[in-house]
Formats: sequence, C-alpha cells, structure tokens
Amino acid sequence: MRGKIQTKDIALIGVMIATIEAAKLALSFVPNVELVTLLVVLYSLVFGKRIYYVIAAFVLIEGCLYGFGIWWIMYLYIWPLLAFLARLFRRWEEPWFWAVFTGAYGLFFGALCTIPYLVIDGWHAGLVWWVAGIPYDILHGISNAVLCLVLFKPLYQVLKKLQVQLQLQS
Repeated sequence: MRGKIQTKDIALIGVMIATIEAAKLALSFVPNVELVTLLVVLYSLVFGKRIYYVIAAFVLIEGCLYGFGIWWIMYLYIWPLLAFLARLFRRWEEPWFWAVFTGAYGLFFGALCTIPYLVIDGWHAGLVWWVAGIPYDILHGISNAVLCLVLFKPLYQVLKKLQVQLQLQS
C-alpha cells in the first residue's frame, strides 16, 4: 500500500473487518477456537499494511461490544504483534509453516495476555492467571493449527485472486 488510501482500500478494509467480526461471533460458543488468528495472518500476507487499519477497527469494535476491561488492553498489542510477525515471515507460503506458527501463537496467547496482570497486580497474580489458562491455551494452539492446515491454502488462493482483481499491492 503506497501513498494515499483509496476508495477500494476502504471498501476492502470494511469487508475484512466484517469478516473477522463475523468469524469471531460464529465460533464464540466454542472456548478458544477462533478464526481471527488465521484471518489476521492471511490478511497480513495478502493485503499488507492494510491489516493495521483492520486491527484498529476490530479492537475498537470489540471494546464497544464487550466493554473496555483489562482483556481489551491485551488486544491493543496481541493482534498488531501477530500482524507484524506474519508480515515478517511473509515469504513462507506453506500451510504447514503457518499451522505451526498459528499453533504456537495460540499456545502462547495466554502468556502474552498475562502482561497487564503482571503490571497491575504483580508477578503472583500474573503467574496464577497464566497457569489457570494453560488448558485453554493448549486447546487454542491445537485448534489454530488444525484450522490453518484445513483453511490456509484455499483462503490464501481466494484472497490472492481478489488481490489481483483489485490490482492491489501488499
């Protein structure tokens, strides 16, 4: 994305935000099974820096829907970090690599979420919070890896075709 943001960028960003929100809502009844991680990775790989607009809107919408609690502070750095790492490793297009990557990110998600608790309540509270969530982090990592193995390739191909159709640069 070079220069000024264009109308097609705004439309695309809106669709990406809606897709992430819909995917999150669709799986919200299953603990720690989500498509947000995979979509952030895919959007980062295909649409480049536009992902940061998507993440900003996603985080704001989540706060408006569910309240601006401590959990929301985590969203301010967890999703941009994921996008940054995905863009850092963007040369890798193999689904297995991204399955391992998203699985590891899901596994360490709870550890990353501990940071506000460490700052606010100290090491003990942060450690207790993190350890209590380890079973969910394991589920999160496994589900991220499985979803990525199944969906990465077809979604990546569709998004690359869309990128070509819209004549966008990442």
